[in-house]
Amino acid sequence: MAKIPLLNYHVEKLGAEPGFFGDWEVPMRYTSTIEEHLAVRSDVGVFDVSHMGRVRLRGPDVFELIQYIYTKDLSKVKPGWMSGPTLALNQWARVKDDEMLYKISDEEWLLVPNALVREKMLSYLKSIIDSHQYKVVIEDLTHKYSMIAVQGPKSPNIMEKIGLKEAADLKPLQFITNIKLNDIKLFLVSRSGWTGEDGFEIWGEHSSIAKLLDILVKEGVKPAGIIARDTLRMEMGFVLGDHEYGEDPTKYPCVISLRYGLGAITWSKKGYVGEEALRAYLREGVRWIRMGIKMSKKNARIIPREHTPVYVEDQVVGWVTSGTYSPILRRGIAQAYIDVRYAIEDLPVKIMMRNRFYEGKIVDFPFINK
Repeated sequence: MAKIPLLNYHVEKLGAEPGFFGDWEVPMRYTSTIEEHLAVRSDVGVFDVSHMGRVRLRGPDVFELIQYIYTKDLSKVKPGWMSGPTLALNQWARVKDDEMLYKISDEEWLLVPNALVREKMLSYLKSIIDSHQYKVVIEDLTHKYSMIAVQGPKSPNIMEKIGLKEAADLKPLQFITNIKLNDIKLFLVSRSGWTGEDGFEIWGEHSSIAKLLDILVKEGVKPAGIIARDTLRMEMGFVLGDHEYGEDPTKYPCVISLRYGLGAITWSKKGYVGEEALRAYLREGVRWIRMGIKMSKKNARIIPREHTPVYVEDQVVGWVTSGTYSPILRRGIAQAYIDVRYAIEDLPVKIMMRNRFYEGKIVDFPFINK
């Protein structure tokens, strides 16, 4: 088990309630998840997302390496821009990870693996480098830098107000490196995030990020925990590894069923890991497709749980992968894999929980309009 570098700061200074996400101890909430969620939707909040991986790849063969591993064609990415999300597949066209890549230069890229698979992805990258004899050096920056996400419709105003106008001027998926805010040195600021709102992700040495958090909180930015981050991603229909996707072909449908991943694939691209299996599924079609389920008003407080079966009449037609309560919709929502024969918007379905049926309907993503 590890804990994010600034966990004590969050607990002692900001009043965070700690808990575990995967192998990391992180701030789960500060006041209430609903308050934190609504602050990000209407104003601005800040998350510590240091449990996410931060990896640097350097060397003359970096581009060959990432073109071989990832499904997106990265040839047109310019320095100072991110690309993603893009997918690392295995040989069965199941997803190892969905990641954002940052181009510093032709021979230097950064990538952000998800927390649960960081070590696995580091080992995988090393195995590909060794087997292909790529001239690439891997540097794990995860413990060197903290990473926070400032998210919400008013986040550009806050960035400008605290003196980071160059960050506020960034376009979506653009980033800058090595910036200073008075005595605070920041390694990277990108216009990106995982909440469905405008926002920024910031990397820096731990002491610098602590100072920046002091400034942000003083300006009224609300600290938000990992639970709110999950409810926010759910409202947008964003996926989470080991819930909506994974490598096991007996547990997860192929990436086409995921739907989320289709924009992360450059279909004209050839020669990447998993391409052959992916094209076979493309020719054959799929049995399951990821859809949303919104609970009825009568069952608004019911939260579908992972692995819960989904019924139409008395027929099992799918299973839940993630569920939560939506503070915007004020009812339970879920992501589920549904048999394509029943994947019809507004089709009434039932969730079986505690030996009882609860009513809902199939919807498309996102659950809320942005």
